[in-house]
Amino acid sequence: MKAHRHSISNSLTSFNPDLSTSDLTSVVKSGGKVHHLPPTIWKKMVADAQLPLDKAIELSRDFFFREQLPDGYWWAELESNVTITAEYIMLFHFLGMVDKQRERKMAHYILGKQTNEGAWSIWFGGPGDLSATVEAYFSLKLAGYSADDPAMCKAREFILSKGGILKTRVFTKIFLALFGEFSWLGVPSMPIELMMLPEWAYFNIYELSSWSRATIIPLSVVMSENPVRKLPPRARVQELFVRPPRPSDYSFSRQDGVVSWKNFFIGVDHLLKIYELSPIRPFKKRSTSIAEQWILEHQEPSGDWGGIQPAMLNSILALHCLGYSNDHPAVANGLEALANFCIEDDDCIVLQSCVSPVWDTALALVALQEAGVPHDHPVLVKSAKWLLDREVHIKGDWQVKSPDIEPGGWAFEFLNDWYPDVDDSGFVMLAIKDIKVRELKQKDQAIKRGIAWCLGMQSENGGWGAFDKDNTKHLLNKIPFADLEALIDPPTADLTGRMLELLGGFNFSRTHVAVVKAMDFLKREQEPEGPWWGRWGVNYIYGTWSVLGGLEAIGEDMTQPYIKKAVSWLKSKQNLDGGWGEACESYSDRTLMGCGSSTPSQTAWALLSLFASGEVKSKSVLRGVEYLISTQKQDGSWDEDAFTGTGFPKFFMIKYHIYRNCFPLTALGRYRRLMSENADKPA
Repeated sequence: MKAHRHSISNSLTSFNPDLSTSDLTSVVKSGGKVHHLPPTIWKKMVADAQLPLDKAIELSRDFFFREQLPDGYWWAELESNVTITAEYIMLFHFLGMVDKQRERKMAHYILGKQTNEGAWSIWFGGPGDLSATVEAYFSLKLAGYSADDPAMCKAREFILSKGGILKTRVFTKIFLALFGEFSWLGVPSMPIELMMLPEWAYFNIYELSSWSRATIIPLSVVMSENPVRKLPPRARVQELFVRPPRPSDYSFSRQDGVVSWKNFFIGVDHLLKIYELSPIRPFKKRSTSIAEQWILEHQEPSGDWGGIQPAMLNSILALHCLGYSNDHPAVANGLEALANFCIEDDDCIVLQSCVSPVWDTALALVALQEAGVPHDHPVLVKSAKWLLDREVHIKGDWQVKSPDIEPGGWAFEFLNDWYPDVDDSGFVMLAIKDIKVRELKQKDQAIKRGIAWCLGMQSENGGWGAFDKDNTKHLLNKIPFADLEALIDPPTADLTGRMLELLGGFNFSRTHVAVVKAMDFLKREQEPEGPWWGRWGVNYIYGTWSVLGGLEAIGEDMTQPYIKKAVSWLKSKQNLDGGWGEACESYSDRTLMGCGSSTPSQTAWALLSLFASGEVKSKSVLRGVEYLISTQKQDGSWDEDAFTGTGFPKFFMIKYHIYRNCFPLTALGRYRRLMSENADKPA
């Protein structure tokens, strides 16, 4: 839909956000007077004047109405990269339960994602990634593709040009080792005996991030057994070594002449390898039993572990290595849970790394309320009730460092009671705050518990991590196993900004001790150029939106120099088309911060940042609004190819398919409301 841009500013206050075009009367403000018009006249005026902002909001609102699922929630695809599906193929081969028809569809999906250079990337338009390409190639060979296939030849050429298997990341090497295509000696140690280390030990399982813990514990079981499933010659991938590997290739490279933590931990790994090869391991049996019990206890009734593919897949592998049959309830339920993560059509099957219905629903609710949908509208009420029923009521792993707080909050997925997170919890509470559900007492109590839980999760430095408190031992990211640099879950600016938005939304004082500590943390975390780094979205635009929204909500003076610096930086990054965008490469290259082709979601984050800073009537805002309106499609949605979500910065990027729609609607709706509220104020 192409907008008539010249008419946008003239129509900003023509629609009362508390009403809709189907109301018996509609209110239009013009010239400082209020006129009540019959619906027929109102509709004709809208059509004649072609009010682009109102029309865009209505189209998007109606799109979300159509997309709501019968139970009341929204759920859009969470797209990542082909390794998730490739490892699914590997799992079935390791378990000996291949379904050729489903495997063919998974292979078809993987082939469809190959780039022109023959590789596979980890975000749209990104460079070829060696580990992703090796896993895709291996899974295709398992699925029956010949090494002589043209697609395989191109992939192999890319892999060898990048150094071959020896240069891949740890998790790729583990999957190859499961089939004897790489030596277990070349996989960094993660001894099963770690399960016996007490909680006061510097390195214990509760100093790992929740996602690392849920993945590494089952992996430690697998690695303690060093299993190998032999492959037929046609499925082997030894051609992906640049040359036949030597024993020395399986040791880790030291930094010659440098005293560093990396060299120290490489030395430790050598010692652990010697220990693991010893026939005398007095604590192995007991440690394995503890790990087995941990895995079984942490399986959700739905079969999930941690709500993420790595934890689920590796837990199934661990149970298999422990002798559990494929039809054992724990394994069968785990396989069913993985199947529920799949998206299937006539040609393809893709396994999602995670599912996000709670997050998607909260985002949709916020957007619809900003669009002016009444708080007692059945669509909102049904969604709020669905979210209330997803509240977490049990003590999860977070209790280890926060034993005195009671359960509360929300998780990301349909069911993940062991791992609620502060980001989902905060957004859910803000989303349901004003919705008029019949279960008012239930809502109030759930919010009270949720806020108390979030406050209890604040780290000592004043910030918030996602799943754990004080998960800050950065030294753990130096061990050889940590090549994704994501073994911990430290406090970040974006989550801390979200918590300030939550506390401000529920009228916490600017002088509350938690608020004061959070503000100090955010000031320390600001980048020299003005923005804030984004841990959970790409990247500095996301972080800056999260922080400025929180600061405004808590009542900070938004004219202060440090905020003006962030605003100036943001304005300087606006593209010529009026939008904003930022490439995933900004995580590796700071010169690209805030730089990239415009996207609907990142443009919306930038606009929401400017709104929070009092920039509603600025030229930058007008251009950004025009960009969103002019790029909207006739069905009320937007297109967005870019990955604007973040799993692990640099290494695992995500495309939330709801982002391109929910955030533009939020921004446009808030813009209309703010312009109406500020109609009589000078620009």
